[in-house]
Amino acid sequence: MEPAAGKPGSLRNYLIRLLILGVFIIGVRFAYVIAVAGESCNVGDFCFFSLPETLSLAIAGADSGHLAVESDSGGGSALPEVYTSKDWINGVRFYSSVFQDLVAGGFLSPESKSLCVETPTGRDVFALREIGVRDAIGIARKAAKPLVKFGRVDRIPFGDGTFDFVFAGEGIFERSAKPSAFAAEIARTLKHGGFAVFHFTKPKDTYSFNSFLDLFNCFRVVKLHGIEGFDLSMPYIHEIVLKNECGAGAGKFDVEDSNGKCYVPGYKHDLVRNAEPLIVEEPLKPWITLKRNAKNIKYLTSMANINFKDRYLYVDVGARSYGSSIGSWFRKQYPKQNKTFHVYAIEADKTFHQEYGLKKGVTLVPYAAWLKNETLAFEIHRDPGEHVEVKGRGMGRIQPLQSSGEFDGEVEKIRGFDFANWLKNTVSKNDFVVMKMDVEGTEFDLIPRLFETGAICLVDEIFLECHYNRWQRCCPGQRSSKYEKTYDQCLELFNSLRRSGVLVHQWW
Repeated sequence: MEPAAGKPGSLRNYLIRLLILGVFIIGVRFAYVIAVAGESCNVGDFCFFSLPETLSLAIAGADSGHLAVESDSGGGSALPEVYTSKDWINGVRFYSSVFQDLVAGGFLSPESKSLCVETPTGRDVFALREIGVRDAIGIARKAAKPLVKFGRVDRIPFGDGTFDFVFAGEGIFERSAKPSAFAAEIARTLKHGGFAVFHFTKPKDTYSFNSFLDLFNCFRVVKLHGIEGFDLSMPYIHEIVLKNECGAGAGKFDVEDSNGKCYVPGYKHDLVRNAEPLIVEEPLKPWITLKRNAKNIKYLTSMANINFKDRYLYVDVGARSYGSSIGSWFRKQYPKQNKTFHVYAIEADKTFHQEYGLKKGVTLVPYAAWLKNETLAFEIHRDPGEHVEVKGRGMGRIQPLQSSGEFDGEVEKIRGFDFANWLKNTVSKNDFVVMKMDVEGTEFDLIPRLFETGAICLVDEIFLECHYNRWQRCCPGQRSSKYEKTYDQCLELFNSLRRSGVLVHQWW
């Protein structure tokens, strides 16, 4: 009888099957290393990430090819599928490299209490923990526990001075709808001496870059360099590292020096150098020449990105009716980069006041822009053929009451206000301010006052109509006697503004 002879063969087959199974398991892990991890590994760990204490990795299925990330603290429930994607893992590897460089530079350490903002996938948080920064958390509008909790960038759910390190990657800050509030929250939650790191696409201009820095006025730039990104959305990244050096009174920035004056920063001088040239020769038909020149105007918003501003304001000094410039020009033609501008209409003539009560997004300032708060004499001047009931009264000059005898027309009392002081109390350096000024010759009083008080530094762009004894339409060869200034004096006013770094355009 020979049946027993088959037992060694069965044992041999069993051992062969066991060996094949072992080879298969090793092959699966090796495939993970090559296809997913994409790098060399240590034999002991099989190239698996060293996970945070609350996470674990496992093969989700023999033919799925995915990693499952599970939370031990959540009853073993699987996290969203994004955590299993190759893109997510590549992102972790990218941020791990970024953070290791920051550790080497002394901006981050394993002991740093760290926050990643607006990070829905949490891969930057995971990367921090991967390199040994155990006390790291993320916030986003949609929580993804255990890495990311719910939180808004303009209302970070942590106390003052909580973090040593704050990170905003993937162009998060430059896409923010509330950059000023975002910056204020970072400054509030970051410890003195802590570091904030931002990833941007390539800055388009020095104006936008400096507008960003202005939001962190007591921070110091300690590193600025470029790195290669890891996906097509940001193939090249500008990394900016800021150090929080805010002390008592942080965030209270003043554009003035001890004498109340201000300086216009260099990057605004760059805009002036790129502006359209001024019309040097006095035009014989100024009402036509200046209107044609409007086509040549280099608007600030055509040269620079204004995204890092807090508010967007149009201040119309000498507004007259809504359709005079607000409705007919600014609302329709000024390039706003999809920003919503609030309008301040400064107009003393009561004839135009009623219509502004029906306009949304417009605040009427029913006084005359002047050097101080006082009662003024307003000359009512009507252009030939202009009917009050149709167009309202014509533009008129203003003077202190004691000088009203110089007027040869109808005179009315109005209230004047300290325009420079109002401007300083109404807008801030983080606002984007466009101003149009048509004040019937008072520009020669108001512009110097803006410089003396430092208020000029709060204005980004000015459209100025300068009034002089121009040639008259009706009577060739004759000049208007209404204004004493000459065209050369107007030209010098424009040049003085531009020399000071103020982007001003000739207006009509």
